[in-house]
Parts: sequence; structure tokens; C-alpha cells
Amino acid sequence: MSAIHELQPHALWQHFSAICDIPHPSFHEEQIREHLIGFAKEHDLEWQSDAVGNVIIRKHATPGMENRVGVIFQGHMDMVPQKNNDTVHDFPTDPIKAYIDGDWVTAEGTTLGADNGIGMAAALAVLAAKDLHHGPIEALFTATEETGMIGAQGLQPGVLDGKILLNLDTEDEGELYIGCAGGTRIEVNGEYATETPVDNFVFKTLAISGLKGGHSGCDIHLGRGNAIKLLIRALHRLEAEGVRIASLTGGSLANAIPREASAVIAIPEASQIACDNIIDQCSNELTAELSVVEPNLTLTLSNAAPAAELMSLQDQSKWVAAVNACPNGAQRMSDSIEGVVETSLNMGVLTINEGKVKAHILPRSLVGSCNDALSDAVAGLFRMLDAEVIFSDSYPGWKPDPDSQILAIMKRVYAELYAQAPGVKVVHAGLECGLLGSKYPEWDMISFGPTIRFPHSPDEKVHIQSVAKFWDLLVATLKAIPEA
Repeated sequence: MSAIHELQPHALWQHFSAICDIPHPSFHEEQIREHLIGFAKEHDLEWQSDAVGNVIIRKHATPGMENRVGVIFQGHMDMVPQKNNDTVHDFPTDPIKAYIDGDWVTAEGTTLGADNGIGMAAALAVLAAKDLHHGPIEALFTATEETGMIGAQGLQPGVLDGKILLNLDTEDEGELYIGCAGGTRIEVNGEYATETPVDNFVFKTLAISGLKGGHSGCDIHLGRGNAIKLLIRALHRLEAEGVRIASLTGGSLANAIPREASAVIAIPEASQIACDNIIDQCSNELTAELSVVEPNLTLTLSNAAPAAELMSLQDQSKWVAAVNACPNGAQRMSDSIEGVVETSLNMGVLTINEGKVKAHILPRSLVGSCNDALSDAVAGLFRMLDAEVIFSDSYPGWKPDPDSQILAIMKRVYAELYAQAPGVKVVHAGLECGLLGSKYPEWDMISFGPTIRFPHSPDEKVHIQSVAKFWDLLVATLKAIPEA
């Protein structure tokens, strides 16, 4: 365990430290699942695991509170695996190296997994506690939330008995969330003809790096650079000098804003000086445009080994134009909720190699019809290139209920604890509440959490003091749950 287990509240941080030691990226949740089941057995708690890998742990009410409304804690088991290029880390096998950095806890060169490890840790701390006051509790730990909400998709109605859902997966202390955007994952699969390069090409790697990246829902309003889109922009300019693409790779997840992208390119020998000038111009333009939000942006050209194949000139022109034209970022702000993005899109992954083009794109919207319209527009763009376009893992938004009983309770509790009113918000990121509410429409739902910055990127960090406030609010809320 690192020194983080000594932080307050001890129980929560001890569980979070243990979670950091257990590899749990999406699709590799076996060890964390076994940890949860082992925890339930150790504490003599009822548990079950369903067909899609969700884990449910139940705890009886403390004496005198048996007639309170049942509460469900909900968080997800997986974390987003992102690392810096110079960091050696194998997410399915290596622990997260968490450490204290001033007022924050962060990790060495990787995502921290505070999203949603802190939520899991809080639930475990309540389940293990002997000195708290609460009614019946069920803790739902869902599988593979970050790449399709698979656990929430597969949860069956009638399994859980509680009526109030506390989702522990938002990232601003002092704010209570009562709604979220829905989304659809788009996979694009295309093909291109190849050509053998001629002798008068010089091979280089064009790379963009130093971007902040981040969560494609929570951070999309910040206007950060998308490495794929910026690289394609530069390549589009270079096409005028006869530059050809041998391969390209950018991004790693549909729901993470790409921080890095690179392409192996073939430059005609006679065009080297002209291409150097274009790259300098692009670098200066991007630096000027994004100096505030991306101060460390770099566009570099370095030597590369010769490639055996190039993208055909005709196909290259089509694909570069299509990716360049594809929408990206915040598309529309909400008319009804001030300051919240209504509709957005993130091109999270693009690869071009060996005659194949693959892209992963994630549109989101608070309005279902707007999400559908944007998804159809993207599909239409790439289908004009005869690409296969697959929609998957669609999830509904969560419609806000300003008259929610648990909202009223938590607003009162927060004001009593901190002598100020909490914010009431809708988040553009996708929460599992929309899917869960479609299966349990009787649930009264709310989401809250500590302050986490830069989730889904290696800069992820969680504010220490906010974790203590999050815990105090959770404990006080459980005590304030009304009778059934």
C-alpha cells in the first residue's frame, strides 16, 4: 500500500489503495470481481454475480432502521487504461502507482482509476462499517461501464429490492447530478487500395503530441485539441505537395479525447523543403489557435523506415477529406440547461494500415433525436466511401426529475453540513442511470462524487479534501433516508 491509505477517511482510502493494487481495465475485471466477492465472504455479507459479471452485495439495516427505504449504491468495476507514451505499464497485469501530490492523489504516468475506484471504495467502506446508521443497503458493482455499459445493459429487472439509487460516479464535489446524456458507439470499417512506393520518396513520421486529452463527455466543452483531427488537418495540407500516407494511428478509446496521433508518410524528394515549411506553418497555426487549452502541443517530423505500401492516391484523397469533414467536439449547447453541452461527438480512434481503415466515434446528446441525427450524419459520410458503419452499445439519457425526493433530502443534508446549497446539474457524460432506470423505472436516482480532474487521461487526479466531504455527505444521507 502507498501512503494514500493513511489519508482521511481511513476506511475509504484503504479500500481505494487496495483497488489500485488490483488490475481492472475494461474487459479485464476478473481480479476486481474476485476481490469484491472475497470481501463479501470475509464480512459475512450476502452476494451474487450475474451472467454479465455484475456483483451485488447486500447488508442488513442497522438496528432500529429496518423500516427505512432500501438504498442501492452503484458504481462500475472497470477503469479507462490510458498511459503516456514513455510510461511502461501493462494494465491487465500491473498495479496503478498512486501517490499524493499536494492536495491531490494521482498516478505515475497512467490513469488513476478514481473513476470509479473512489465510488467502489466508498461503497465497500459503508458495507464494512460497524458504526454507521443506515437502512437496508445493496451495492451494485457493474461490469465494463467504460466500453459499452455492458453490466448495466445486462442487468435483469427484479434482482434488486431498493428504491433509491445513489450513483457514485460523478466528478465534482458539491454538485448533485439528476440527468445525463445518452450516446451511441460508431465503428467504421473501410478498405483502400495500396500502391508500391517509387524510389523518389523520403519516409518520415509526422506526429502530434503533448495534448491533454480527457473524458469525451466531461471535458468536451473545454475545446481541447483532438490529435486525430489535427493530424489529418496537417496531412490534408501536405497532399498538395504529393505526400502519401503509409500508415496512421491515433487515439485508443472512443470515449477518450485523443492526445497523440502519428502517421508514416512518404514525401517526394523534390518537395522536402516545401513540406517542412507547411509543417512549420501548421505548427504555428495550431499553437496560436490552442495556446490557452493546449500549451504543450507539438507537431514533429522525424525519420522513418521505408514502407512497403502506400495508400492509393485516389483513396487517400477520399479518406483524408472524409475524416477532415467529420464533425468533432461540442456541436450544440443546451437551450434548457445553461452552460451544458447538448450534443457532441468524439473521434476517439483512427487507424490506417495494410489496406484497412478503422475508426471509433462516440456521439452524445441530452436529446435522443439529436443523437440519432448526428449518428446518421456520420454514418452517411463514411458510407459514401463504401465503408461498413456499425452502431452499438447505445444507451439512453437520464431525464432530470427536479421533484425527486432523494434530491430534496440531499440538498437539505448538504446545506446542514456545509452551510451552503449544493449545485444541481445535468452532466454531458454518460452515466448508467439512464439504462438502470429503464429497467427499474420506480427508482429515485441521484449521482454525486468527489472532485476528479482529467478522467480518462494520464493526468487524472482526485482532490483529497473533496473525498472527505463526499464521504461525510454519503454517511449523513444514509442516516436521513425516510421510512418506507
